[in-house]
Amino acid sequence: MTNKLTGKTAIVTGGNSGIGESTAHLFAQHGANVIIMARREEQGIQVQESINSQGGKSTFIKMDVGNPESVSSAIEKAAKVYGDVHILFNNAGHGGGQNFPDTTVEEWNTVINDNLNGTFYVSKAVWPHMVKSGGGAIVNMSSLAAVRGFSPRMMDEYGVTAPSYYAAKAGIEALTRQMAGVGGKHNIRVNCIRPGQILTPGATRGTINDPDGGHHVFETMFDMAQIVPGPGYAIDVANLVLFLVSEDSRFITAEMVNIDGGVAAKI
Repeated sequence: MTNKLTGKTAIVTGGNSGIGESTAHLFAQHGANVIIMARREEQGIQVQESINSQGGKSTFIKMDVGNPESVSSAIEKAAKVYGDVHILFNNAGHGGGQNFPDTTVEEWNTVINDNLNGTFYVSKAVWPHMVKSGGGAIVNMSSLAAVRGFSPRMMDEYGVTAPSYYAAKAGIEALTRQMAGVGGKHNIRVNCIRPGQILTPGATRGTINDPDGGHHVFETMFDMAQIVPGPGYAIDVANLVLFLVSEDSRFITAEMVNIDGGVAAKI
């Protein structure tokens, strides 16, 4: 296997589980020095130890993406561990638990803050380090929610659609385009990904008609719309992120890339 990230330092937010954990492992396998950032310290340290036990290089730094002071402190620590910063995967985020118009102002603000604002906080803190490094690559995490809606029948089947999450992910895509434009002056590429039916711990909590979980929360909807049979897995997304941060994608920036089994091509 050709190491695509040798000599690079990569930051992965939400690197303690799911897509973030899988991506952190893959980056390390390709020679990157990996900084794992998350709120859950015990899980983050476990990922760090797992990577290092397999011959990789990684360090866990506790960080709350929704707290700008925590972000600034963590990024400064990260820049001192391996030196330059070349890669950022803004993966951290979460959904909400209430529909419009019943969602509370508190939930709206929390979801917007941890998803959209968090992507801004981390990118802003990393940016000068990446400029100093001579450039780099950033991948932001969006969702099909940024470009798709819900019908009354779908709401009856699946329940909560969390307007705050939809708005946050749409905002991340707009931010991605703006960052990419500015990044062109500094050799920094910025892209965004939209996962579909990807099995992760946070996406298998069950539905109204499947309360025990074990399947993607929108499994039946995706299965009807996908061209490629699902589900997808965290490693599928990690492989896409690796491509987008490596020189294999040197001519790609400001793109929103779907990884959904072909759903977006049909609906």
